[in-house]
Amino acid sequence: MGQPKLSYIAETLIGSEIVKLGNMIKERVKQGEKIYNYTIGDFDPKVFPIPSVLEQYIKDAYTNGYTNYPSAEGEAYLREAVSGFVKKYAKMDYAANEIQIAAGGRPLMYALFQVIVDKGDKVIYAVPSWNNNHYAHLTGAESCIITSKLENNFMPTAAEIAPHISGATLLCLCSPQNPTGTTISKKELTEICDMVVAENAKRGADEKKLYVMFDQMYWTLTYGDTEHYSPVSLNPAMKEFTIYIDGISKSFCATGVRVGWSLGPATVIAKMKAILSHLGAWAPMAEQKATGDFLNNEAAVETFFTSYKGKLWSLLQQLYAGFSALKADGFDVDVVAPKAAIYMTIKFDLAGKKTADGTVLSTQEDVTQYLLANAGLAIVPFYCFGAEKTSPWYRLSIGTCKEEDIKEMFEKLKNALNNLA
Repeated sequence: MGQPKLSYIAETLIGSEIVKLGNMIKERVKQGEKIYNYTIGDFDPKVFPIPSVLEQYIKDAYTNGYTNYPSAEGEAYLREAVSGFVKKYAKMDYAANEIQIAAGGRPLMYALFQVIVDKGDKVIYAVPSWNNNHYAHLTGAESCIITSKLENNFMPTAAEIAPHISGATLLCLCSPQNPTGTTISKKELTEICDMVVAENAKRGADEKKLYVMFDQMYWTLTYGDTEHYSPVSLNPAMKEFTIYIDGISKSFCATGVRVGWSLGPATVIAKMKAILSHLGAWAPMAEQKATGDFLNNEAAVETFFTSYKGKLWSLLQQLYAGFSALKADGFDVDVVAPKAAIYMTIKFDLAGKKTADGTVLSTQEDVTQYLLANAGLAIVPFYCFGAEKTSPWYRLSIGTCKEEDIKEMFEKLKNALNNLA
C-alpha cells in the first residue's frame, strides 16, 4: 500500500540538509569518532551557559507560580522591558503595542509571512540565508532570489534588489547574517531603505505595501570596529514598513529558553498576535517574567556581554588565524575575516581533487563528506542555505567550539588536505 496523499505543502516541503548532515555526525560519534562539530547555530551549555542571573530569575519565576497562560501579545512587563532594552542599546523607540513576544524567532517569522504574503506574492531574499526559502514555500510565495557575492559581504545590494521591487510584498534582510557572520554596510542599507520608501510612495491606497523583515537576532554580537545598522535608525520613514525579528536566543546563549520579539507597526503587530494566538506559540510565562527581570538589570546585562563577547571574539580570531595559515601554505582554502555573530565563512575549493585511494571528489557534497570522514570537521555548506550546489563556501559555527580542540582540529585538517592531489 502506498503512502496516503497529503497536502501540497506537506508533499513538497523540502527536508533540512542540516538535519541530514547532523544525523551523519551523530552516527560517527556513536561509532567513537572524534568530531569537531561546528555545524549547529546553537551553544553547548557547558561552554556557553546562559547568564547565571537569568537562570536564577527563571527558577524564581517557577517557584513563585508563573506557570499559567501568558497574554497573547506577551506580558506587558516583558514588552516594557524590551522597549527599554532596544532604546538603550539600539537607540530605537518602540511602544509596548508595537512589540510582539513569541517562543523565539521562528514563530514570529512564520506569523509575519502569514500576515503579509498571499499566494503568488513576490518575496525578495538573497542566498545564502536562513529559512527564507522555506517560509516562502509555506505561504506559496514567488521567490525572487538574489545570489549574493563575497565582494558585498554576501549581502544583497540595492542594485540587485531593484529589478525585483515592482509589485513585491516582502523583502527579507538579515544583519548580522546567518550563515556568513558578515554585516550590511551603512551605505548599502541606506540605499535599500530609500528605495523601499520611494517604491511605497508610488503605490496607491488600495495596493499592498512593500515591507521589510529585518532579522537582527545577532545584532548585539559585533566585534572590533564593526557597527550594526538597522533600517529605522538610518531612515525614520522605514518604521512604517519594517518588522524586526529579535530575541534572547543568541544575545544571551538562550536558544532553548524560547523568548523572542518583533518590533513593528502596531497594525502589523496586532495581526501577528492574532495568528500566534491560534498557534499558541507564546514564550512560557516564567521565562517571560525572568527575561523581563534580566533586561531590566543593566549591570547583569553589561557584565554578561563583556565576558561572553570576549570569549566569542577570541575563538573567532584563533580559527581565522588557523584558516589563514592554511591559505598561506597554498591549500585551496579561504576565509572571510569575522565581523559579527557566532559564524565564520570559509571556503574549501576541493571539488575535482583525488583522495589517497584515487577517488575523485566530484561534487561539493563529496568535499563535505571527505572533511567529515578524514578530518572530523563538520561544517555546513552554503547550499544548505539556498546557494548553488556547486558553491565551495561553508558556515562554521563556534557555539560548541572548545578552545582546547582548535590546535588538534587544524592538525587533522592539514593532514587531510595534504592527502589530496
